[in-house]
Amino acid sequence: MSSNAIAVLDEIHSGNLPGFDASNAGATAKTSLKRVSQALDAAFIAGANIEALLRARTRAVDRILVALWESCAGSADGVCMIALGGYGRGELHPYSDIDLMILCQHDPEQYRDAIERFVTSVWDSGLQLGHSVRTVAACLEEASNDITVLTNLMEARVLAGQSNLMSAVTNGISTANMWTSNEFFHAKLQEQNERHDKFADTEYNLEPNVKSSPGGLRDLQIICWIIERHFSVSASAAFGVDTLLTSDEQVLLEEGRNFMWRVRYALHMLSRRPEDRLLFDYQRQIAELWGLTDDGERLAVEQFMQVYYRWALTIGQINDVLIQYFEQHLVDADNSTIEAVNERFYKQQGYLNAVDLDIFRSQPTAILEAFLICAQHGDIVDIGARTLRAISDNRDLVDQGFRDDPTHKAMFIEFLRSPYQITRMLRRMTRYGFLGNYLPEFGKIIGQMQHDLFHAYTVDAHTLELIQNIRRFMTGNYEEKFPVSSRVARRLPKKELIYIAGLYHDIGKGRGGDHSELGAIDAELFCRNHGLSERDTSLVTWLVKNHLLMSAVSQRKDISDPDVIQQFAKHVGDQQRLDYLFTLTVADINATNPTLWNAWRSSLLRQLHTEAKRALRRGLENPVDKNEWIKETRESAIKLLEYRGFTPEELEDLWLQRGDDYFLRERAEDIAWHTEAIASHHDQRTPLVLAKHTNDSSVANATQMFIHARSRPHLFSLICATLEQLDLSIHDARIYGASGGMTLDTFFVLDSSGETIEHDAQRTRHVISELTTALTESAKTNGIATRRTPRQFKSFSIPTRAQITQDHDKGLSILEVISPDRPGLLARLGRVFVEFGIEIQTAKIQTLGERVEDLFFITDAQQNPITDPDLCQQIEAAIRDTLDSQVNASA
Repeated sequence: MSSNAIAVLDEIHSGNLPGFDASNAGATAKTSLKRVSQALDAAFIAGANIEALLRARTRAVDRILVALWESCAGSADGVCMIALGGYGRGELHPYSDIDLMILCQHDPEQYRDAIERFVTSVWDSGLQLGHSVRTVAACLEEASNDITVLTNLMEARVLAGQSNLMSAVTNGISTANMWTSNEFFHAKLQEQNERHDKFADTEYNLEPNVKSSPGGLRDLQIICWIIERHFSVSASAAFGVDTLLTSDEQVLLEEGRNFMWRVRYALHMLSRRPEDRLLFDYQRQIAELWGLTDDGERLAVEQFMQVYYRWALTIGQINDVLIQYFEQHLVDADNSTIEAVNERFYKQQGYLNAVDLDIFRSQPTAILEAFLICAQHGDIVDIGARTLRAISDNRDLVDQGFRDDPTHKAMFIEFLRSPYQITRMLRRMTRYGFLGNYLPEFGKIIGQMQHDLFHAYTVDAHTLELIQNIRRFMTGNYEEKFPVSSRVARRLPKKELIYIAGLYHDIGKGRGGDHSELGAIDAELFCRNHGLSERDTSLVTWLVKNHLLMSAVSQRKDISDPDVIQQFAKHVGDQQRLDYLFTLTVADINATNPTLWNAWRSSLLRQLHTEAKRALRRGLENPVDKNEWIKETRESAIKLLEYRGFTPEELEDLWLQRGDDYFLRERAEDIAWHTEAIASHHDQRTPLVLAKHTNDSSVANATQMFIHARSRPHLFSLICATLEQLDLSIHDARIYGASGGMTLDTFFVLDSSGETIEHDAQRTRHVISELTTALTESAKTNGIATRRTPRQFKSFSIPTRAQITQDHDKGLSILEVISPDRPGLLARLGRVFVEFGIEIQTAKIQTLGERVEDLFFITDAQQNPITDPDLCQQIEAAIRDTLDSQVNASA
């Protein structure tokens, strides 16, 4: 810390401010405040005690406000100046609002001039003021009707004027006169629940609000307010109530509060405004500010956020216990029936309680027994507060000896086989320290984030959400939304195996290397240690190792190709593995990000599961013959079209230029639809654009945009640009060359939100009209979309990766593009394709959070694969330059 900063801090502590003259407060306040802020920021960067810094800023502001008050309203009788909110608590951050109340004995109108002069002088000093003017009577009336006003008054602090006015308010708002402890508790609990709901009731938001998110500063303040109200103690003494908080909890709350204070201070300092959102850019800046560096396995920002999430979890845990404790023992306590469960536990009000809280210290097995009992009894809603606290206090006993005990291993497997509340109890095990100790490998991923928009939760939260999804499938809670997954999940013979696979599927993250391989090793060790059979161990290990397989094949391969299905079925091996993998995959995708699951992904997985099941039933030694498949499709299409007046000879002529891929990838119904529409469309100058909605799994619940138009440069780019301007996202594209210089394209689209547009007939007509206009040769070429790039996307500057490989069996080249998602990306890619004479045969479009992972199956203009290494490098470089320059420009 600089000598100047030390000198300024010493001045503040001694009651003086650098450069401040109380007799000329209005002229010197602004400059003085600037010097104070600079000194406090320097001290913060140097690691000074955060509480001391907040109190110092508070004292500095007190000094200035009192001087300004004295110069403007000091002579007024029957009035006083009160500090409220964070300022009242003495917790001023760099850009915190200054909340003041001017309390008047009589009508405030008679103090108008003095108050207006004071308020103007405060604003002139550079302080952000929030103020109100009330009489004592008005204060009491508002407090009786509004819990927020009451809470503010509980934290009030007199700065200047007649303090007896505030004493009258303090007496008037006591529990004897309004808002009993019971009423106050329930109002604050409702307030907290509503606030938590805004943040999905999790501490693990990607960009948490350090003040308002679960586990943030407001959760700490709720604890203080409830204690203050119930025990009639001051805010400063709230954490020291020994009858309510253990010594460990008091220390944790203070350390957690100081950590959150440091984060909030840093946010204000870096943003230069009252910013409480821990946005991605600030996460990186704070990690750097605190000296964290990338370590080869985890980014510095991921290390910082893991610390943040663990503190949020700790604060949330203590808040949780105290809320429940108040509910059970202080506020709503009653004499409901006590029912013995066994000699160690009893049940009351639906809660499981320990007969003797020392049982966990003397018999650590009781820790696991408590969770097991809850999972075996449907009439137990939760573990009681004091029992939860005792479990947390004794979690250190869950050590290697505990883990090695055969009794505990058997109990844990029995827990996973239980019928009730498995996910809730796993969350309890995580929150109160048991699971991270019993499975140390799981403990390492608690609070571990992945710095991207694709993974919406930390690894542990994602894992428990995945298991919750599986439970929903099995209990029928998701029957309407996931009918296939629910039916498949309920057929699984051993439910505990998929729970184990779920627990371990991502457990290898954060260590470097392939997390699937690392997780499979850990899963195999767990299974062997817990006495599972070789068969069950093999299944769990295989599931963990291959948990990404089904998603990758469905979204990155052409699953209309019998060879792809055959290879996948051969890798899976049997129906049981297929069903377990399908259930795990659907649960995993839905637990990764709420916006990731859509009709497209759903139908692709259903199609892959169905086709693989058929392949397994047929026998892996009996693969589908491609030529036979093509023949059957053609014959089926001919039968459909004969009803429409076509002869086989006419159809053979119409299909003359269509390649085998068309009949391999398209359904007979769609071929008939295409053919009849083209035959009826006689004006070749006008493009033919049609739309078709279907929920058939083989076309993946998306809207098919069928386009038959004259082939020309930039056609793909033009189509992509138009669809994006219509707020549609492309998920699959099939491009077929046709006779006479015409192209036949099918694009599968959804709304940009991932929803189908099938129920919006007017919008569908508008899309057809706009595409037709855009593709008319005389029409002016549409520009590339220029919509603003979302703020969050700009926080991720991964460089574009483009790589061309060869599919020798199909005679195609495969271009893989991984890049930050930006408006107009596909249209820009289309222009590169034109520049190099690239023909697209098909495309698989996939958006994962802030990045896209697209596959293009391509040839040159003569329908040959692009094999020249130098040309491949030129194409790859052009794609990287085009897309990265767009990203840099938007940033």
